[in-house]
Amino acid sequence: MRNGIPNLTALQAFEASARLGSFSRAAEELSLTHSAVYRQVASLEARLGVQLFTRVRRRIVLTDHGAEYAGRIRHHLDQIEKDTFGLVSRTGMGRSIHIAVVPTLATTWLIPRLADFQREHGDITVSLSVRTLPFQFKDQPFDGALYHGDGLWPGTQGGLLFPERELVPVCAPELAARVAEQGGGALTGMTHLHLASRPDAWRQWYTANGYLYGPQAAGGPRYELFTMVMAAVQAGLGVGLMPRFLAQPALDQGALAMPVAQSLAVSQGYYFGYPQRSERSDALKVFEAWLKSAAAGVGERLPGRAAP
Repeated sequence: MRNGIPNLTALQAFEASARLGSFSRAAEELSLTHSAVYRQVASLEARLGVQLFTRVRRRIVLTDHGAEYAGRIRHHLDQIEKDTFGLVSRTGMGRSIHIAVVPTLATTWLIPRLADFQREHGDITVSLSVRTLPFQFKDQPFDGALYHGDGLWPGTQGGLLFPERELVPVCAPELAARVAEQGGGALTGMTHLHLASRPDAWRQWYTANGYLYGPQAAGGPRYELFTMVMAAVQAGLGVGLMPRFLAQPALDQGALAMPVAQSLAVSQGYYFGYPQRSERSDALKVFEAWLKSAAAGVGERLPGRAAP
């Protein structure tokens, strides 16, 4: 018996409360009552002899010791989850993989294609979680990652699925018609929508195409995701820079239009990677092969590109 290890339920209640900043939200996630979560956390504090939260009226704030402990417990709970997925996969009760993904590619490209994967490999369960920044696999419960970048992360293997190639300006058709009537210079007077993770994209587009990048273009709103930029563009809030392969379906349908023809060439692409020193499961090998097949030819048949 490991007398030094607290009750797992208490650790889960503490981790969820720390992550969500609320006993009530933790209770909802764990399907417990507010009082049950509170009692579990209080009993954990009593056992440890350490105050984990500062309670101010209905708010809870992690202490320094609590914040450090929460990070460590979260890592170990994630590892338990990953180990459990791996055991289930190896024992033939079903095969599971957990993939980290960038959100826009997941919602607009990967998930719509997963039905095809499930029809071919119905015994493999693919779970997805959003990650927008690089991470180390040893600290996260993931088997692989699908991400945007300049190359493979250090300590990983895998490869490029497809290059992004270019960003194109897109807006609502009525705004594009206005630019066509008034000339290309009218673009500079439009509200420019920016992606927070690529703050210099519009500046690079202006420089590459010989336009003057002024305060009107620089001062537009910032959005966290390409899906947000796309929604704002479709709502007529301004002009945004989108990867052509993501924007092309809406351009083909006439839901969006390019106010000017110039694009911005980019060198980054979308990669699939996994830990270099770990043995891939059969399920991960199957998923990687399917990803490569699904990604083959992305962007090759877009306007201005010859089919292979």
